[in-house]
Amino acid sequence: MKRWIPWLVALVALGCAVSRIVPKREPGMAVAEFGRLPVVFNGRVQPFDSVARNSLMQIRNRQTLPDDKAGGTMEAMPWMLELMLKPEAADARRVFRIDHPDLKALFGLPLDPSGDDDGKHYSWNRLQPRFSNLVEQVAPAEEKAATTRTTFEQAVLKLHNAATLYMRLQNTIQPMRGTNFAAELAAYQASIPAGTLAFKSRMKGMDFQTNALVAMLEYSERYLAMDGMRAPLILPPDHAEKEGDGWLRMGDALLQASIPGPLFTHIMGKKPLPQEEAEQMIESVGTVPMHRSIARFAAISTAYRANDTAGFNAAVADYRATLDRPFAAELSKVAWETTFYRTEPFYSAQLMYVLAFVLACAYWVGLWPTILRTAWWLVVVAFLVHNAGLVSRMLIGGRPPVTNLYSSAIFIGWGAVGLGLLLEHYWKNAIGIAVAALLGFASLIVAHMLSLAGDTMEMMRAVLDTNFWLATHVTIVTLGYASTLVAGFLGLFYVGLGVFTKVLQEKDGRNLTRMVYGILCFSILFSFTGTVLGGIWADQSWGRFWGWDPKENGALMIVLWNALVLHCRMGGLVRDRGLNLLAIFGNIVVAWSWFGTNMLGVGLHAYGFTDAAFIGLLSFAGAMLAFIGIGLLPLSAWRSTSGQAKAGTLPTRPVPAVAGK
Repeated sequence: MKRWIPWLVALVALGCAVSRIVPKREPGMAVAEFGRLPVVFNGRVQPFDSVARNSLMQIRNRQTLPDDKAGGTMEAMPWMLELMLKPEAADARRVFRIDHPDLKALFGLPLDPSGDDDGKHYSWNRLQPRFSNLVEQVAPAEEKAATTRTTFEQAVLKLHNAATLYMRLQNTIQPMRGTNFAAELAAYQASIPAGTLAFKSRMKGMDFQTNALVAMLEYSERYLAMDGMRAPLILPPDHAEKEGDGWLRMGDALLQASIPGPLFTHIMGKKPLPQEEAEQMIESVGTVPMHRSIARFAAISTAYRANDTAGFNAAVADYRATLDRPFAAELSKVAWETTFYRTEPFYSAQLMYVLAFVLACAYWVGLWPTILRTAWWLVVVAFLVHNAGLVSRMLIGGRPPVTNLYSSAIFIGWGAVGLGLLLEHYWKNAIGIAVAALLGFASLIVAHMLSLAGDTMEMMRAVLDTNFWLATHVTIVTLGYASTLVAGFLGLFYVGLGVFTKVLQEKDGRNLTRMVYGILCFSILFSFTGTVLGGIWADQSWGRFWGWDPKENGALMIVLWNALVLHCRMGGLVRDRGLNLLAIFGNIVVAWSWFGTNMLGVGLHAYGFTDAAFIGLLSFAGAMLAFIGIGLLPLSAWRSTSGQAKAGTLPTRPVPAVAGK
C-alpha cells in the first residue's frame, strides 16, 4: 500500500489543479460570458475579466471583496460590472484600502475598526466628501523623487491612483454615475441633426438656433470629460491590420457622432488645431454615423440595471456574435487568458511546494522513503503546473518567459525548481527537493506581491520590444540568477542542518558541497553569457556595449562573485564550510542585482521600480548575514559535529535507497 501513496497524493494534487480549468455553471446573468469579451487596456487586448481582476488588485490588494448585501464574497468581474453599470451600488462597497493613520485622518476616518468598518477598507461614498483633501496632497508628493517620499506621500499617491482607476472604470461603458444610458443615448442622437446645423451656422457667422446648439454641446462636453478619463477601449474597428489597432473609447466614439474631441478642445481654446484641419473637421460634423456597438452596450446596461437576466444574456450574446468572424483571434486569446486567471496555476503550485517542503523536512526526522517519494512527486506535479502557467503566459502575450519583474520571479522559481529536481535525481537526499520546494514557493510569493502593481502582462517598452533578445539575453541571465540562488539556498541548508540538527553527517556535508560547486559552475556560465549578450543588445539599442548602468553593474557583480567563489575553492582558500558561506552571500548579490538596482530609480534598466520591496530586501540581506554569522560558529557549537570537532572527523550514516523515482 505504501508504494501507492506517493502516486495517489500526486494524482489528487494534479486533479485539484486541473479541475479549475472547467468553468462553473453560471445561473442567472452571464457575467462570466461578459468577462470574456475583448477590450484594449494598458496597450494590449485582454478580456474584461482581466481588467477587473487587475484593477481590484490595485485598489484593494485582493481579487475579491465582501458582499455586504448578499453575504459571502464578490468576485472581481461582478464588481466591475456593477461599477460600470450600477455605480450608485458600487459606490457603497468597501473597496479602497487605507492603512496609513495620517491618510485616515485626512478623510476623518476612525483609526480603529468601528461599526461596519474593518479599519482598512472604505467605500467611495466615505471618501468622496473629503476627496479634495487628498488631491491637494498629490502635487507636492509627485514633485519629490520616488526614493525621497515619506510613507504618507507614498500612501497618498497610491490611493489617488486607485481612485483614478476607479473613475476610469466607471466611464468605460457610460458616463460616470449615469443611470439610464439607453435613454440618454436616444436623446443625444435626437439632438445631433439640429445641433450640427446650428453649430455649422454659428461657425460661418450665420444665424443659428441657440437651444439646439446648447443641447448638443451639453452632451458633447459630458462625453469629452468621459473620454478624458482614459477608460478602456471597448469598441472594435471594422477591421484592423494589427491586433489592438483602431479600438475606441466609448466617450471618443460618442463625440465622433457630433463634434470630434480635437475640434471641441480647439473651439474651447485648450488645444488649437491648424486652420485647414479645423475647417475640414467643421464640415465633417454630423456626418459620422454612430458606432454600431454603442447601442448594444446600451442594451446591456439597460438589462443589467433592470435585473433582466434574459435581456442581459441576449444582449451579451448579440454583441459577442458581431465579433466572431472579424475578431476570432482576439476572442481565442481572451478566452485563453480568462481560463488562465480562473485556474490560477501559480497559486496551485504554491500550495504543492509548501506541502512538499514539509514532507522533505519530515523525511529528515524519520528517514521514511515513502515520505521522500511523496515529496518528489508533489514537486514534479507542482513543476508541471508551474510550467503550464509559464507557457500560458508566453502564448497569451506572444513573448518569451521574462518581460518584467513579475515574470522574472515566475521564471527564476521555475529554473530553481528544475535545478532542485536535477540535484535530487542524482543525490536522493531530500535536499534537492527541499531547495526546489522552498525556492519555488518563495519566488511565487514574490511574484504575487509584484502583481499588486496591476497588469502583469503589460505592454513592452520600446527598447525591450524584441523577442530575440528577450529570448536570449534576458532568459539566460535570469537562469544565472536562479542558479546562484539555488547554490545560496543549498548553503543555507548546510548551515541550518549542521548547526541546529544532527542530520548533517560527513557524507551529506560532502554531497551538499559538491552540489553547491556544480551549481556555481552552471551559474557562472549562464551569468557571463547573459551579460555579454546584454552588452551586444545594448550596443544595438543605445550605441554602446557597456555604460556602467546599475543593472549592468549588478549582472557583472554576479559574474565576479561566482568567479571569486570558484577561485577560492579551486585555490584551496576555503573548504566545505567556507564554500557554502560564500554561496550564501551570493544570495545578497543576486537580490541586489534583481531588485536593488531597480529601487535606485536611475539608469536605462530601471523598468521595474518598486520602493515597496526595500524593507523586504534589507530583511533578506540581514537574514543571509545572520546565517553566515551562525555558520562561522566553532564546529563544537554545531549539533551535527558535537563531540567530534577535535578529531576532525564527522560520523557517517547510510542513506536508505529510494526507489520509484
